[in-house]
Amino acid sequence: MTISIKRFPLGMLWTNAWLLCSNGHCVLVDPGGDPLEARRWLRSHDLALDGVFLTHGHADHIAGLEAIRDMATGGAAIHAEDASMLLDPEENLSASMGVPCTCRPAERILSDGDVLEAGGSTWEVMHTPGHTPGSVCFVVSSGEDRVLVSGDTLFAGSIGRTDLPGGSDRCMRMSLDRIARLEPPMRVLPGHGPETDLENERRSNPFWPGGSR
Repeated sequence: MTISIKRFPLGMLWTNAWLLCSNGHCVLVDPGGDPLEARRWLRSHDLALDGVFLTHGHADHIAGLEAIRDMATGGAAIHAEDASMLLDPEENLSASMGVPCTCRPAERILSDGDVLEAGGSTWEVMHTPGHTPGSVCFVVSSGEDRVLVSGDTLFAGSIGRTDLPGGSDRCMRMSLDRIARLEPPMRVLPGHGPETDLENERRSNPFWPGGSR
């Protein structure tokens, strides 16, 4: 069964909120701003929202959480290392942006290797610190269809920042090494910018392990 993918650029930084659906069920990843369009899409297509999964706890990825959480039967999920960022505008950096953001605690705390059945698909949690201590990627599979939701770990032609609080160059390199071991073909849905795929990043991303940088 194939995975249907819908992108909603949200918030001041046009964060990609990804809606992944299969068999009438969906998961929304990283609602970083007003999710009104996503709510309307779910209702107009009569789709069930099983959960809101967060790749990390920065404000530009969680700012719209409370505005769509009521639709998600499974609530919100975030890695343990970033869980406190939902509660603290200083930690999630929204205080420094002048728009303090506070969310309720997540209903589910994620760990590396967790396997979740949601949105009509299987979601495997990869802990990929570097951008934040609790950054994760999700390997989503449904039948032979496989997708990597990479958050701010891997972008098309680039990677996430490591100079923000909690960032680490060393951890980012280790996380990229893990991603590099994934088998293509696999679409990559990043937290910002255009969609890409593993083969393209292996060929052209200067930050890819063993690359020219």
